[in-house]
Amino acid sequence: MENVTIIGGGVIGLFSAYYLQRAGYRVTVIERNDITDGCSFGNMGYMSPSHFVPLASPGIIAEGFKHMMSSSSPFYIKPRLNWDLIQWAWHFYKNCNAATVAKHAPHLNNILQLSRQLMNDVRDDIGDHFSMEEKGCLMMCKSEAALNHEFHLADDAEKFGLKVERLKRNKVQELEPDVEIDVAGAVLFKDDCHFHPGRMMTALKNNLKNKGVNFLLNISVSGFEKSGNRVSAVIENEEKFTCEKLVIATGSWLPAISNMLGIKLLLQPGKGYSHTYSHVENNIKYPAILVDGRCAITPWNHELRIGGTMELSGINDKVLIKRMQGIYTSVKSFYPGLNIDFPSQDKVWNGLRPVTPDGLPYISKTDKYDNVVFAGGHAMLGISQGPATGLLVSQLIGNKKTEVDTSAFRLQRFKV
Repeated sequence: MENVTIIGGGVIGLFSAYYLQRAGYRVTVIERNDITDGCSFGNMGYMSPSHFVPLASPGIIAEGFKHMMSSSSPFYIKPRLNWDLIQWAWHFYKNCNAATVAKHAPHLNNILQLSRQLMNDVRDDIGDHFSMEEKGCLMMCKSEAALNHEFHLADDAEKFGLKVERLKRNKVQELEPDVEIDVAGAVLFKDDCHFHPGRMMTALKNNLKNKGVNFLLNISVSGFEKSGNRVSAVIENEEKFTCEKLVIATGSWLPAISNMLGIKLLLQPGKGYSHTYSHVENNIKYPAILVDGRCAITPWNHELRIGGTMELSGINDKVLIKRMQGIYTSVKSFYPGLNIDFPSQDKVWNGLRPVTPDGLPYISKTDKYDNVVFAGGHAMLGISQGPATGLLVSQLIGNKKTEVDTSAFRLQRFKV
């Protein structure tokens, strides 16, 4: 029984551990923190086959420039002379066209639909301790122009076999009888589901520990020991952890770890914000992305989370409270009947999403080492792609045919 070491205890690392353990490997997870927080905990908890359009898409650049000078905008790039950011931005720009999106969307659809199928099996295996609901997700639109665009996107979704329902304002209000809304309409993507991501992570970690997965927490990797075309050990200062096979799933820290192996990766951390209300008496019933509000909202019984933004400002955990103000204002505009207060700064969560230049993840072996697999760069779709990525990682480690084509996710697809 071979040993596999995973660096990274976020959603991708834990799902990789889940499927590797099921495949018969002895698994060790090394994590820089204690797996109680991070991007996998404070996100919106969506499992979204509906998100088959990559982040790098037509119009996103113009939209970004329109918003980026506003302190409360949903998109922000901190101006700085940083070569990694410049290279990333150039490749992002090159991918923001209709032809590239048409090429990439089927690959994104494949991994998203696979994940959605697998998630029900995961829930049945580890137990539903995380409030999973399979009622779908609303794409809510304030303006008629945004609604028409979403209706066209629904046409594309149906071509991928997704179930959708196009709703005008009165039909959306019928779905939310307890809270007044103010929208032009919505598209209900019925295949989507949602759950509490922090509780899912805790349940998954506990399940893995019970099955014998070894966790080495609060370990900061400082280097690797290599032997020819293999990595033989992970190093933390003076301590070494030997490994037979290695998975690197470190989220926004992927470039820093890959640099230690002499591999250059293009990836930027995109900061998102959220706040969770512990008790909302008259709560909404459906999770929703507020399309022209550029944020999202998720209910779990009487709990409610609001969140959003994409802030490219490097690795940091600084809270820019005006960005949370933008999220709150949008939510109140779409849901004027929702009785929630603006949170204090110390109650605002933030996390770093790992964003590639083309909106597709890295799920790949390397050309340099025979026993290393990378998995990361899922941006806002880490939860949505987690189960499928874990399965694909286990198949790549075992040199087996992968469930879906992974050629679009190859590691060194950008010339840098």
